[in-house]
Amino acid sequence: MTGEPVISLRGVTAELGGRTVLRGIDLTVGRGEVVALLGANGSGKSTAIRTIIGQVPASGGTIELFGTPRRAFRDWSRVGYVPQRTTAAGGVPATVTEIVSSGRLSRTRFGVFRRADRDAVHRALELVGMADRAKDSAGALSGGQHQRVLIARALVAEPELLIMDEPMAGVDLASQEVLARTLEQQVESGTTVLLVLHEPGPLEPLIDRAVVLRDGCVLHDGPPPQAVASTPPLSASLERGDPQPGHDHAHPSPTTALGGGASHHCFDAHAPAGSEPLRTGLLS
Repeated sequence: MTGEPVISLRGVTAELGGRTVLRGIDLTVGRGEVVALLGANGSGKSTAIRTIIGQVPASGGTIELFGTPRRAFRDWSRVGYVPQRTTAAGGVPATVTEIVSSGRLSRTRFGVFRRADRDAVHRALELVGMADRAKDSAGALSGGQHQRVLIARALVAEPELLIMDEPMAGVDLASQEVLARTLEQQVESGTTVLLVLHEPGPLEPLIDRAVVLRDGCVLHDGPPPQAVASTPPLSASLERGDPQPGHDHAHPSPTTALGGGASHHCFDAHAPAGSEPLRTGLLS
């Protein structure tokens, strides 16, 4: 961890549809860090970040953002969120500019856009290479272009923390390269980043730490392992608990313990799922 904690989870549990998904995870992300959440499908990666931003209620444990308990946190303009790939307009007819502008509302006074807000929208579109499509309908965009617009929408409020759920999933190579460059620029400017990834891919050089989840538990928390071309994909290898070349397994969470690199333990949560998800002000 570098700097003060921007995200802090302690013993967090969560349930979906009566099924325990997170089983007491600990996660700390320091200011300026780039942390990747890895793991197989169903391991709890997306649920973890949705719990952080309040879309899924935690049934136990504590969550803090910028040192403030999540339930008391109100300054959502400091947080940019990119959901899993979806239609940018959510089925509602809208132009690229309108979609990106919606991410700026938290920075405006009474929803009134001023010159600085319009400039911020233009800068965000330029960052993701979509300025030339500003007036186009979202319905005319490719999948990769949709993803770029969603990222521009998250960046337009100039957040200190960027949370992204599978930003590279189903995105063409050209868009992957644009998104990697965009993220690199954000990291260089000091933005803290938490990413859900199936595989690191082109973002691997930017990642400071990899946190691997399995069955709602932290299996691995440490430097990202080295990719080896002849081995299975990193997420599958780590999810099984395979030893990684030149890397020691680190398991700082008191709720997680590995025996011989093959087994793990964390407590089950039987607490009620709690109240409805909080309204965070983050667009999904």
